[in-house]
Amino acid sequence: MKVWNFHEGEWIEGNPPLLRPLSHGFWLGSMVFDGARAYEGIAPDLDLHCARVIDSARNIGLAPFHSVEELLELCHEGLKNFEAEDELYIRPAYWAEEGFVDPDPETTRFCLTIHEAPMPEPKGAAITLSPFRRPTPETATTHAKASCLYPNAGRALRDAKARGFGNAVMLDALGNVAELATANLWLGKDGVARTPVPNGTFLNGITRQRVVKLFHEADVPVEEVQLTYRDFLEADEIFSTGNYGKVMPVTRIEDRELQPGPLYKMARELYWDWSHS
Repeated sequence: MKVWNFHEGEWIEGNPPLLRPLSHGFWLGSMVFDGARAYEGIAPDLDLHCARVIDSARNIGLAPFHSVEELLELCHEGLKNFEAEDELYIRPAYWAEEGFVDPDPETTRFCLTIHEAPMPEPKGAAITLSPFRRPTPETATTHAKASCLYPNAGRALRDAKARGFGNAVMLDALGNVAELATANLWLGKDGVARTPVPNGTFLNGITRQRVVKLFHEADVPVEEVQLTYRDFLEADEIFSTGNYGKVMPVTRIEDRELQPGPLYKMARELYWDWSHS
């Protein structure tokens, strides 16, 4: 796998050892990151991903030292190490080197990693209800795309796979659907696209926001509302949005088979048309 990293003023190829045993990010989890995509010669919403990692760093107590424009310039510089048709993952990250429990913002460090990551084929996923829930803003750093949040999603995904499913539907503390373990979740019912309203327990994904906007512009009925798991069990169709795969179909929920529906197909087509425009 081809990998390039920008760290402390230089581009480094491969997978260099950057964290030390006493690094706060290694020991106490002060790592935030964002993930953007480059594929087919484009990098959709790259500016929004750069802005979000800066916000995430500030929200977890770090002191990011780039502007959005500076991060964009670094990303485009790094993309020159690859071919235009390569399918890539772009991951800027900040962490602290020092601090005890609370990170010392003056020791904030940065690395931009770009590596090959093939776009997943839209074959469809099987999903199930997870026994694990998303934390609330009072119990975890849900206002940041923080690495420390991902072990919870990881155990939900591991449990689902052990039961023969590809992904897990995670609820919030009140029992409403929040998201999948790895992406935002949508359903279609009677021609209306519905997706859980952001309530602080999950990230309002950049691809999610883009699809909401594209649906509105195309005069497709779209609602951001509280949704229960039963709503998904009774849906006409289900799909997901997220940076890694963009727009992906769900073809089974529990033991009920589904077909990729018209709203999913429209969302994927709208997104691809917009991203290439």
